Amino acid sequence: MNIKTFTKVAMIAAVYTVISLVLAPFSFGNIQVRIAEALTLLPLIYAPSVWGVTLGCFLTNLIGVLMGVNPTGVLDTVIGTSATLLAALCTYKLRDVKFRDIPVWSILMPVLFNMVFVGIELGFILFPENLVTGSVICGLEVAAGELISVVIGWYIIKLLDRTGIFREE
Repeated sequence: MNIKTFTKVAMIAAVYTVISLVLAPFSFGNIQVRIAEALTLLPLIYAPSVWGVTLGCFLTNLIGVLMGVNPTGVLDTVIGTSATLLAALCTYKLRDVKFRDIPVWSILMPVLFNMVFVGIELGFILFPENLVTGSVICGLEVAAGELISVVIGWYIIKLLDRTGIFREE
């Protein structure tokens, strides 16, 4: 990884982290709209961004624990970050599968992975006596917020692609 790519990856992580923490009341919990998740669509136009959004998610979840705003605790640094990593990798891999020129499957990857991973995580923490029902409810709540983020992200990515800032050298 050259210095230019490293810098872009670090900036993506920083932007993700800052947006998430500034909007902390909306970024954590079962009802959340983590606006920074819009960046999980960056792999559509820039492969190294997979590492930027993953690092940003990890830092957000860890700092959120230290600030006391992340109710899932340290568990989220592993589970939430894993969901983001897998979603970003799949977003990248499916970027050329399109329906009416829209990479629908890529766009849905963050929604699906967070619905399952974070839904189960929240179900385990918030509804230990009824894990299945709690996980489904929490998963659907997380998916709804994630869907808002990726729709916003789709328009942001289209704008960023026009700027050429993420074109590979």
